Amino acid sequence: MISAGDFKNGLTLEVDGNVVQIMEFQHVKPGKGAAFVRTKLKNVINGGVVEKTFRPTEKFPQARIDRVDMQYLYNDGDLYYFMNNETYDQIAIDNQTVGDALKFVKENETVKICSYNGNVFAIEAPLFVELDIIDTEPGFKGDTAQGATKPATVETGAVVYVPLFVDQGDKIKIDTRTGEYLSRV
Repeated sequence: MISAGDFKNGLTLEVDGNVVQIMEFQHVKPGKGAAFVRTKLKNVINGGVVEKTFRPTEKFPQARIDRVDMQYLYNDGDLYYFMNNETYDQIAIDNQTVGDALKFVKENETVKICSYNGNVFAIEAPLFVELDIIDTEPGFKGDTAQGATKPATVETGAVVYVPLFVDQGDKIKIDTRTGEYLSRV
């Protein structure tokens, strides 16, 4: 059990039957009245953010989130299949849970599967990936006055905006959190 007076950013707790992560917290000691803790909490299952205040003596159980490295095997329409590299156990996860998490991930790459009490709620792709460009328009000289970009389709089917000098067949590095082009490889 963790008291509200011991809150830290990034801590994961069970509050009112929900699993939440502390994004921000502030200890407030008003001139009149009792002290309290003002927090901004993110629900790790559905992503919603709420602000709540607590008395410093309130206690909450810490939630244990399991993050397991698994290899993305393949997709057969409705289900995505993953394999644990240590035990070789395979699991299938539905489209709703996966969402856009695998937009920049190729088959056979390692991802983190996040679960709470055995229920998978999120998939974390690697922070940076290197992908080949399979389709883009050629860039024209003289169009670079303001750092212009053009759309390019990468091998996973996602569209990324790249500088004009990047051509079809180039390998690029992408930040999976923002979907931004970082550099050529």
